[in-house]
Amino acid sequence: MKKSRLMIFAILVLAGILITQLNQIPNLDKQLGQAKATLKQAKTSQEQSQTIASSPQSQQDHVSDSTKRVTSFVQTFSNQPTSSYYNTLKGIATEKVINELSQTFAPSVNFSDKDHYDVPIVAIKNAWGSDLEYLVIAKSDAQSVAYAITYDTDEKQVTNMSQLNLKGTFDNEK
Repeated sequence: MKKSRLMIFAILVLAGILITQLNQIPNLDKQLGQAKATLKQAKTSQEQSQTIASSPQSQQDHVSDSTKRVTSFVQTFSNQPTSSYYNTLKGIATEKVINELSQTFAPSVNFSDKDHYDVPIVAIKNAWGSDLEYLVIAKSDAQSVAYAITYDTDEKQVTNMSQLNLKGTFDNEK
């Protein structure tokens, strides 16, 4: 009798452990999925790093092409009337950037028909990864304007920009 009670108790304990383990399976599946996603992301990041390290000329060409696009973007919006931004900048910049230019930057910067803006400085701040960061200065006879621009190399579009204050050499506004 005592042995049968002991056997029943042992069976109940083992059944409890088995039920607990079976209840853990969905959580373990979820953790496995997250681990696989993290591993995939790490492999992609490693491949990008290896590509950059193994082909610096390719990365340099990539950055050079992006720099030309950013320069063209700044020249385009600096020398166009605000009303034509949407049509001329579509595909070059995201709608968010175009709206910011139309509503925020354009009223604070004098882009008149008589002024012609050159882009004497395009400096890259961050050349690694898919988002390149630039400092761009647009200069006319009357004023100079500086912008911090983020260019997404995957989308091939300007995704973010902000106007910066100039002090010193380029600050020739009257």
